[in-house]
Amino acid sequence: MANGSSGFVFGLTAAALAAVGTLAYQASATVPAGFGKPHASASAAPAVSKAPRVRRDPKALPSGSGTGPRVVYSVAGDRVWLVGKRDRIVRTYEVTAGNVDPVPGAYTVTSRSNSVTGTDGTPIEHVVRFASVDGVAVGFSAAVREPKSAPDPGVRTGGIRESRADGMAMWEFATIGVNVVVVP
Repeated sequence: MANGSSGFVFGLTAAALAAVGTLAYQASATVPAGFGKPHASASAAPAVSKAPRVRRDPKALPSGSGTGPRVVYSVAGDRVWLVGKRDRIVRTYEVTAGNVDPVPGAYTVTSRSNSVTGTDGTPIEHVVRFASVDGVAVGFSAAVREPKSAPDPGVRTGGIRESRADGMAMWEFATIGVNVVVVP
């Protein structure tokens, strides 16, 4: 009886965690743009280290972004690099970030959803989550179509929106456990 009960409890726990994760991501999908972004009073150090690279070549892989296969995301540059073996850039593209930014550092892909509806009602696909900031899930996704209205400025979102083509590339590249490096 004990073995049957523990399997049942494990199943319920797994289902509950999946439901909470999905709801947390949906709740984070519509935080207004600019919310949580650094302001003029923020430290100038990240901007100083980033500025020369952007002026030279905005598509250049940031130094100090690690080695090996990984996703690199620049918060200030709103750019993503998919980096393969031997640090070869497989793809790089611009993104539109939500208003909740992850702290620079190393993460791994923790969950994925093929398609969900954002809390703004916008259908999104190829959702790749890698962080949580104050209960707001942070991840990459692509809108299936343009939202009907601007996001509610009172809602926080960690969604980093990509084009559908870039979202498909991310989906194929960033499976569970793949490293994600966030740089300033």
